[in-house]
Amino acid sequence: MEVTDSVTCIILLILFCGSAAGNRKALYSFKAQENAIAMAPSSDNGICKSMVETHGYDCEEHTVTTQDGYILSMQRIPVGRSGGTPGNRPPVLLQHGILMDGITWLLLPPEQSLAFVLSDNGYDVWIANSRGTKYSKGHKSLSPNDPAYWDWSWDELVAYDLPATFQYVYDQTGQKLHYVGHSQGTLVALAALSKDQLLNMLRSAALLCPIAYMGQMTSPLAKNAADNFIAEAVYWLGLSEFDPRGDAVVNLLKDICSKPGIDCTNLLTSFTGQNCCLNSSIVNIFLDHEPQPSATKNMVHLAQMIRQGTIKMYDYIDEVENMKHYGQATPPAYNMTSISNDFPVFLSYGGEDALSDVNDVKLLLGSLKDHDGDKLVVQYRYDYAHADYVMAENAKQDVYDPLIAFFRLQ
Repeated sequence: MEVTDSVTCIILLILFCGSAAGNRKALYSFKAQENAIAMAPSSDNGICKSMVETHGYDCEEHTVTTQDGYILSMQRIPVGRSGGTPGNRPPVLLQHGILMDGITWLLLPPEQSLAFVLSDNGYDVWIANSRGTKYSKGHKSLSPNDPAYWDWSWDELVAYDLPATFQYVYDQTGQKLHYVGHSQGTLVALAALSKDQLLNMLRSAALLCPIAYMGQMTSPLAKNAADNFIAEAVYWLGLSEFDPRGDAVVNLLKDICSKPGIDCTNLLTSFTGQNCCLNSSIVNIFLDHEPQPSATKNMVHLAQMIRQGTIKMYDYIDEVENMKHYGQATPPAYNMTSISNDFPVFLSYGGEDALSDVNDVKLLLGSLKDHDGDKLVVQYRYDYAHADYVMAENAKQDVYDPLIAFFRLQ
């Protein structure tokens, strides 16, 4: 077996067996907690205290409740490290990708992390955390130990999470906002934009590693999992929470990664592609906070997209179930050509990205071929892979500075 195959197998075991073990533990403790409702974390143990204020920035913890009852954590960095007057700064909402949370934007040192760079450049920064992640496990009536809590895919992020967070930031600031999404954060934005949602609250969108079409992705881990219906197998076993994080596994990986001569940035390669510009120490910081849980149903939905090469709503496979949910035998498609041609979009993709594959991005760009020329900025980084966009030590000058220049024109 080749080294890359071995790494793939190890990560598959971490993701899927760890997920199963976590769910068994949850099932054993369910009886004692069946009436417990998960609440939002206090300001004493949230992202502000642990990741923002330690660097000398003001930070506020906020919560927003979605229409279907999920209580989401948000963080606001109202001014830069040098201070200033909050209130009149243009707001920016940062939306992380799959198996991540808002700490995505805070992993690098302050002078390199996008959240801090935006704040120091005069923006009112808001960080979103999707349902099910560590700081967004709250719900009005459900516990995360309840399988019903995990009955969602990214369709619900489009329908509920995104509108709730947009509306909250808009109401708090009284201004239209800029949006930055990474990976799944781009998928939910594109889906919403294709339905003309949220445009009345948006100034522009920056899409890093855009995910829409996924049929040509080259990630061995993601492709193998999809082709072998692994997420479906986990779902059919009744394991509704997909939790790749287990203390024993994470500590083992951190111990391995700390040994002399071991560069654990390679562990990411079979999932993300060959990242060009990660400092090896970033992996330890990453493992302190990530990866984060998602719904197994969400993983099934993404696997469907990989196998089919389409952008459709979740397929219940059974025609009766599809009829019940959609009023038709097959799930409706998100039509990328429906995105408004005059809406400002900054899109950046990498030549080494195994998840947001170049050929899939070209399909998306084909759908946007009628976009107004001055409203679509496309950046191609030949050496970047998926993690570089949020963890590369040169991302500020190569991606974030052009992104901010784009925002200033809108």
